[in-house]
Parts: sequence; C-alpha cells; structure tokens
Amino acid sequence: MKKFLAVFTLLASLGGFAVAAHAADAASAAEAVSAVVAATPAADVAAAASAVAEAAPAPVPNKGDTSWMLISTVLVIFMSLPGLALFYGGLVRSKNMLSVLTQVFVIFCVIALLWVTYGYSVAFSAGGSMNAFFGGLSKAFLAGITPDSVVETFSKGVVIPELLFMVFQLTFAAITVALIVGGFVERIKFSALLVFAVLWFTFSYLPMAHMVWFWGGPSAYADPAGFIFGKGALDFAGGTVVHINAAMAALVGAFVVGKRIGFGKEKMAPHSLTMTMIGASMLWVGWFGFNAGSNLEATGTAVLAMVNTTVATAAAALSWMAAEWLLRGKPSLLGVASGCVAGLVAVTPACGFIGPMGAIVLGLLAGVLCFWGVTGLKKILGADDSLDVFGVHGVGGILGALGTGVLAAPSLGGTGVFDYAAGKVGEYSIPAQVTSQAWGVGTTILWSGIVSFVLFKLIDMTIGLRVSDEAEREGLDTSTHGERAYDH
Repeated sequence: MKKFLAVFTLLASLGGFAVAAHAADAASAAEAVSAVVAATPAADVAAAASAVAEAAPAPVPNKGDTSWMLISTVLVIFMSLPGLALFYGGLVRSKNMLSVLTQVFVIFCVIALLWVTYGYSVAFSAGGSMNAFFGGLSKAFLAGITPDSVVETFSKGVVIPELLFMVFQLTFAAITVALIVGGFVERIKFSALLVFAVLWFTFSYLPMAHMVWFWGGPSAYADPAGFIFGKGALDFAGGTVVHINAAMAALVGAFVVGKRIGFGKEKMAPHSLTMTMIGASMLWVGWFGFNAGSNLEATGTAVLAMVNTTVATAAAALSWMAAEWLLRGKPSLLGVASGCVAGLVAVTPACGFIGPMGAIVLGLLAGVLCFWGVTGLKKILGADDSLDVFGVHGVGGILGALGTGVLAAPSLGGTGVFDYAAGKVGEYSIPAQVTSQAWGVGTTILWSGIVSFVLFKLIDMTIGLRVSDEAEREGLDTSTHGERAYDH
C-alpha cells in the first residue's frame, strides 16, 4: 500500500509539472502569435482572411427554390403548349386551325434545340468587346455545365442549378418566337416561317435577352452588363425581351407578307371562341410561372409577382370589356379574353417591382389602351396583323415598360430599386427611371424592327414568304399539312 501511494504521489507531481509547463508554453505561444500578427502588414492579414473566406463551403441550391423553378418552367411550357396554340388557333378560320397548332408546336421544338446548342451561351455569357450587345460561345452545347453547376439569383450567395436556369430561359425564347406567327397566320409558307424563326431567334431574341438581362449578379454587380441593363432599365419578366420584341416582328411581318386575300371584304371571324377562351385561361395559369418564376427564388417577391399578375389581369379584362360595352353596345368573350392577355403583357415587366394597387391601375390602363390598339391604332397602321399581336403585345408591352418606371416608386407602393453597392434600396427618381425604361423600349423597337424587316425581305427574295393564292383559299391545313383540324 505504501509503495502504491508513493507511485501515485510521484505521478501526480509529474502531471502537475506538465500542466504548469503546458500553460507556460501556451502563454509563450500566444505572445509569439500576437507578435507575428503585429508585425504582419495589414494587406497580408486581409489576404489571409480572404483565403479563409474562400475556403468556406460554397453555397448550395435550396430545395424549395429548386422545386419552385421546376414548377415555373413547366408552367411556361404550358403557356405555349397548348395555351398559346389554342388561343391563336381559335382566332383563325377553321381551315387554318391545324396549321397554327403545327406552327406553334414546331417552333417550340426548333427553339429548344437552338437554345441548348448556342442560344443560352449567346444570351447569358460574357461577350468580350461586344458584351454590351452579344454574349460569347463559351457555353455553346452547354459546355462546362453539369448538374452541380450553379448560378446566383438576385440575392447574394443564393444559387439555383444552372441547368434549371437554362431550361427556364429556354421556355421564354420559345414562346417569344411563337408569338410572332399571329401577325401573318393563314398565308405564310411553313418553310419560310421556320427559316425566319431560326434567323430572328439568332439576331433579335438573343441580343435583346443579353442586353436586358445579362449582368454579373449580386456578387459581381460591378462587372460589365448588357446595354439596356447598364442603362438601368427594369424588366422583371420580359416586357421588352418578349412582348415588344415579338410584337415588332409580327407587325413588320404583316406589312411585308401582305394582307390576306379578301381582308376587309370577307368575313374572317374567329372560328372557335371556346378554344380561344380555353387558351387564354391556360396562358393566365402559365403566366404565374412566367412572372413569379422570374424571381428565381420562392420568396415574398415571387408572391408579390403572383398577386400582381392576378389583379392586373383581372382589371384589364374588365376594363377592355367595359370599353367595348360602352362603344359597341355589347360585352364579348373575345374582348374579355383579349383584355386578359393585355393585362398579362402589361404587368410582365413590372410584376416584381410594383404594389398590388399599382398593378390594378396598370391593368385598367392596359385594357383600354390595348382595345384602342386593336381598333383605332390598327386602322391607322393599315396592316393585316391578323391576331393583333402588336395591338396587344406591342401596346401592352410599351405601357408596362414605361409604367414600371412610375409605379415602382416606393412612394406609390413599389419596391424601388435595390442598390447592391449600398446593400439597401436606393433613392428613387421617377423621371430618371422612366428615362431608363424608354431606353429599353426604344432600343427594342429599333432592333427588332430593323432585324425583322431585313430577314423578311431576304427570305421573300429567296424562297418566298407566301403560299399561292389557291393554297390560301383552300386553307393551310390541307394545302400545307395534308390534314384537317375538323372532319367536316
């Protein structure tokens, strides 16, 4: 027992000595570290801190954001197929119903392949010395993009899968090109339409998407951006890129292709307003993915965009109906459906920036102005814009783009513009923002108008734009496709 106590006492003494020595060494080490830090230049300390920050885990996509964007992508596809196809199809004569369905369907397929081949890269990658207007080909054929690749949203450090962003934007490109066919349905060659779709997508849609939406993101907001983005223009979901862009192409096409045989003399009423109403309803549902999805995150701003898309559309449908009822004596389903689309178009650039009351005001204006666009303005222009693409998408898009500059003001219930440098919403000037919006509108009108005119003329001089008079009278369903939408 005495031997055990002696050994225990010896071990305890050694342990105490070791602890004391360790404490002394720790104090000496701390003093040494302090001395080193004090002697290290501030720049080196900052570099070391940056290195530690860079070693932090990279942000990963949130499953809620990813799920919402997957749903939004499907909703925008639903807008085109079958939404837009049925909306347009119901507005033409029965002998051309199937041709319109085919045109919208095939255009979607063509643009989908072009988008992954080179479209995404040209729209959403850096373009070097031409970056203000065009992207590059660094991501052609989706080079370097994997399921693990991510892109930043509008919030610093928040990301979603890049493949998801890519396919979401694919749906925008496809429906934009498909919108154009409404300007010259019932008389254009199918082959000429496909050639135009490929060329216009390349030389009008892609540059416009790059000019309006390309920037470095919240973590690199000072990087070079697209021309219109650099002017400070706001376009939440495509008022310029989609609607004004497509509307100008449709209007130019209506002029160059020419009027339908019998236009102004023969009755050319829609053959199925039932189909048109169904299509309009599908567009409204799909538009929630179009507008609220453009937030790229499942947050309150996405909810705001959804609310605005609901109330602006309702207001526009009612104001169009009221204007028509007052001037023509009867409220029509065609008017209500057209007003619905007018409201959707007008709120598109504004939906994430304005308040619900502002959205209602915008919708009320859109219904009345677009009603004038398809009546008074159409007569002034004198073009056979068959399905009133410019009257609705052009007038509505311009109203929405300029209206965003006014209604986004915090004093009018809007969100203002977030200043990434200051980390807060910046001071807001309505005149300055409207000027920025005008840059976007003017650039889009000129770019799309000039590109469209050149392309239509080139195609007309080579393969021709119109079907023969005999084929037009017979109807494109049978003369072009050898089928009929209805067996009667």
